[in-house]
Amino acid sequence: MTARVGVVTFPGSLDDGDAARAVRIAGAEPVRLWHGDAELHGVDAVVLPGGFSYGDYLRCGAIARFAPVMERIVDAAQGGLPVLGICNGFQILCEAHLLPGALTRNQHLHFRNRDQVLRVESTGTAWTNAFQAGQEILIPVKNGEGCYVADTATLDELEGEGRVVARYVGGNPNGSQRDIAAITNPAGNVVGIMPHPEHAVEALTGPSLDGLGFFTSVLKHLVGTPA
Repeated sequence: MTARVGVVTFPGSLDDGDAARAVRIAGAEPVRLWHGDAELHGVDAVVLPGGFSYGDYLRCGAIARFAPVMERIVDAAQGGLPVLGICNGFQILCEAHLLPGALTRNQHLHFRNRDQVLRVESTGTAWTNAFQAGQEILIPVKNGEGCYVADTATLDELEGEGRVVARYVGGNPNGSQRDIAAITNPAGNVVGIMPHPEHAVEALTGPSLDGLGFFTSVLKHLVGTPA
């Protein structure tokens, strides 16, 4: 049976179509979820895409966190549902307290858009098991508020528990503490990443095919998850 991966659209989402295409290329069935949905329509995993949900009013992700669909996603994620938050989706996951810390304005106060090298630090998550530890990948980054911050105790906890999923290599584009580009929750089913793997899944449009591994990883994870 083909896995069904939900892709949420919030008012202001920009990359939901790209995320759905990446899901399809990986071999799963993308299921479009609306921010006002009160149910998840039986999906096996969820992607929160990039963009400017609700216009980024208040702060990035602060309003989206209260969308009806997020109530269902938070409950399901706490029960083990794989959830990937990309860029704005990462911000929403932090606002929803599924991940610790916060994403703040880039330290240099400029929007940054470039192809970025990342080093994969953790392959034990639902979204990174297709990679090798230490593998360097190239995917785009595009954000104005992508600086990951947390208190020292939280940062040390993330490091000590192996929950830093990826780091920036060859220059930190936004000033994120400890060069953090992606993190996971303790269970490894929820991952937030600031760069955009969904923009690196096709030779025609991406700088590489390196982003595809995030989407094939969740399929591998789902196959190995008992029904």
